[in-house]
Amino acid sequence: MAKLYFHYATMNAGKTTMLLQASYNYRERGMTTMLFVAGHYRKGDTGLISSRIGLETEAEMFRDGDDLFARVAEHHDHTTVHCVFVDEAQFLEEEQVWQLARIADRLNIPVMCYGLRTDFQGKLFSGSRVLLAISDDLREVRTICRCGRKATMVVRLGADGKVARQGEQVAIGKDVYVSLCRRHWEEEMGRVAPDDFIGFTKV
Repeated sequence: MAKLYFHYATMNAGKTTMLLQASYNYRERGMTTMLFVAGHYRKGDTGLISSRIGLETEAEMFRDGDDLFARVAEHHDHTTVHCVFVDEAQFLEEEQVWQLARIADRLNIPVMCYGLRTDFQGKLFSGSRVLLAISDDLREVRTICRCGRKATMVVRLGADGKVARQGEQVAIGKDVYVSLCRRHWEEEMGRVAPDDFIGFTKV
């Protein structure tokens, strides 16, 4: 039986590279994949999934209100779809996550979602919350903090290099996101006093 998978991590863990490699593996064997990427902050009608190491491929975009089950089912009626991949899955709406589950349950097509678990304030993204609740298989993609521990959180650095502690959940522009362990995230967010001298310029 097909399953709904959620591969989650912080920034710079290699999620997108894993997605592109997995899709390539299917296509190399003559199978068809459908790729989706969040279109919330993109212009035009063509999506692009690109990794930090230079790999990229075109993808369909999803936005709020899109029926992903209907789109995959229609494509599947004409060309057999062997696997569905979703990048930036944290931006999915709750109903869209259920639509992806139906693709696995009713069309028998595996669905592989890749995304962030929490935002820079340590709060779950809406799509990630539902994926964590109903996915058949949860897989953590690991990366490390500056101290060598596993990174589970992320801070946002503004254009001035300072840590942002408030603001919109998503900010696209000159902001930079850095993955940290929980201990150093709390220090950078001002929740506890730092006990080392490694850190970013505070706000």
